[in-house]
Amino acid sequence: MKFYVCLLLIGLLTGCISSTENDFYHTFKAEKTKEIKHKPIDSANLENHSLNIIVQGLAFEMLENSAFVSHKTPIAMASFVDLNDLESTSWLGNLISESFIYEFQRHGLIVIDYKTTGFFRVTQEGDFVFSRDWKELPENQIIDYVVTGTLVEQKNGFILNARMIGMVSHVVVATAQTFIPRWALGEMITNEMPVENEIKTGNPVNNKNDASWVEITN
Repeated sequence: MKFYVCLLLIGLLTGCISSTENDFYHTFKAEKTKEIKHKPIDSANLENHSLNIIVQGLAFEMLENSAFVSHKTPIAMASFVDLNDLESTSWLGNLISESFIYEFQRHGLIVIDYKTTGFFRVTQEGDFVFSRDWKELPENQIIDYVVTGTLVEQKNGFILNARMIGMVSHVVVATAQTFIPRWALGEMITNEMPVENEIKTGNPVNNKNDASWVEITN
């Protein structure tokens, strides 16, 4: 009798643990929703230097309409590119990508920073662990989904389309869209970092014939 009681208790405990793990992400999202008190992005009423507010709203929207991503899903961020040249980006496209790293990690997702080399480069200028040189990066990266998107420059700002894509399936599992007014970028766009010229000429990504691509494993 004691043996059967023990088996029953083990089964109940296992079921509780499994249920807890499955419900973790949805519970976590509900708690974060209450804490963040998210509101739709109102592009007309944004203040200066409010790019973080814009990305916060986009991340929340993507998590809300995605049914495939959980707290156990490894995701990564890529640069947001010029819609007219998908191999060209700008400081704005890279900054949006960096901001998404913060937002998704804050929501409890597993965020992979594939630009981390795995070693320190100690120099007179500083100590570094990041690199954009593919030769210094791990060959295999475990990433299920990537968050990226496009930017289209308009007279008064930028149209931003964000998406979360399966690295193997190429299926778009979440999307978000907004307009970024120029004044929302504040002094960043008016002083030393003009996006207008940079996004047109672009900083082209290395040609496929000249560079190796990091292999994604699932």
